[in-house]
Amino acid sequence: MTGSDITSNPFTDNLRVVLVAPRNPLNIGAAARAMTNFGFRHLRLVNPYDVAYREARSAVHAQEILRNTQEFKTLEEAIADCTLVVGTTSLGHRELQHPLRAIEYGGRLIRKHLGSAPAALLFGSEKFGLSNDDLSYCHWLLRIGTSGSMNLGQAVAVCLYELIRKATASKPEKRKPASSADLDRLTARLTEVLRQSGYVHSDGTEAKIRRLVRRLDLPAHDAEVWLGMLRQIQWKVTHGGR
Repeated sequence: MTGSDITSNPFTDNLRVVLVAPRNPLNIGAAARAMTNFGFRHLRLVNPYDVAYREARSAVHAQEILRNTQEFKTLEEAIADCTLVVGTTSLGHRELQHPLRAIEYGGRLIRKHLGSAPAALLFGSEKFGLSNDDLSYCHWLLRIGTSGSMNLGQAVAVCLYELIRKATASKPEKRKPASSADLDRLTARLTEVLRQSGYVHSDGTEAKIRRLVRRLDLPAHDAEVWLGMLRQIQWKVTHGGR
């Protein structure tokens, strides 16, 4: 597949590559160059280390990507328009509470989704990776299988290559998935209803609910229906069943 072939694929415009708290300018530049090479355009940074970001903007062959990069204070803002959010991990020793998919299978799912709706691919900081709170915004995780360490720039390049290598075989989804903003509204409403009913007992409950809601894989229409039902339940709880 040539560079022009990659650029002409409409699904490349639906991917948001999101780097959370990156600190190394070389890695930011390498991620931007990988995006340029594989035809992806939208790079988003969440709380980047300011010095690293300034240095990265001078990266060779990636100036256009970095000029158009969007900065966000929170991950929630960075993925608000996305209907699929996938975190990346090399596993390590942490306990994961999400469906975990190998890069080959996960890549097929992301390609299929990109045919019709925006998706975010999350990469954590070089030192700590994605935090548990970051992971709670993900629908599922993509495993980058490696026996050794892989830096941030390499991880981005591997994932993007997997996405484009069979892009022509992807078929768009027929239903419109719920956006991350829709799921956040649903999470907030459900958490509020559960708190009023006495179910919520700890600060970590909302993150658990957020993970649960994302695992439901709701279409946009179904998310609105659930919101409507929760509003009615909340009204009943508030007004004592009248």
